[in-house]
Amino acid sequence: MSEALNELSTYIRESRSSLVEAAVIAHGELTLSTTPAGVVELVTFLRDDPRLGFVSFIDVCGADYPQRPSRFEVVYHFLSPTKNERIRVKLACAEDEPVPSITGVFPGADWFEREAYDMYGILFTGHPDLRRILTDYGFEGYPLRKDFPTTGFVEVRYDDEAKRVIYEPVELKQEFRNFDFLSPWEGTDYVLPGDEKAKQ
Repeated sequence: MSEALNELSTYIRESRSSLVEAAVIAHGELTLSTTPAGVVELVTFLRDDPRLGFVSFIDVCGADYPQRPSRFEVVYHFLSPTKNERIRVKLACAEDEPVPSITGVFPGADWFEREAYDMYGILFTGHPDLRRILTDYGFEGYPLRKDFPTTGFVEVRYDDEAKRVIYEPVELKQEFRNFDFLSPWEGTDYVLPGDEKAKQ
């Protein structure tokens, strides 16, 4: 398997050296790193080259690394049914840096790119309908970013008097507990039978 992946990696890097920044084989999978400017040309090559045949688009997803200058990674997965091999293509982009959409090459990427936009705020240029797909109308922020608060910014509830759904700023219903170690949540101050063995 690793020999086939090495041959595949070598062929792709020799054929499209300007598009592939790095090729890494780990855990039985080949990962290619590219740039936003080269992603459409690279995935077109992976699909159309007869020696490769990565005609099955599997997934597009995002990842957030706020400490990096290029904060986001966009990750693509493809399958070659004829070779029975999978390949991953990654690229890094800054928060305000758009990424070309691959929907012209793989129309199935449409909703996946919308999800990456909705969850991370990654902008895909040339997308036919880039709008939120999982969150509600008027939702603020991008929920899978590491700096998004776990409680969110607003909460939604149905107001029986107004007879409609209303949005309000998040209000925590209880103060954070200040544990004094006397609470039953913290356990007992005596040793239960059998627990004396765990301390040794």
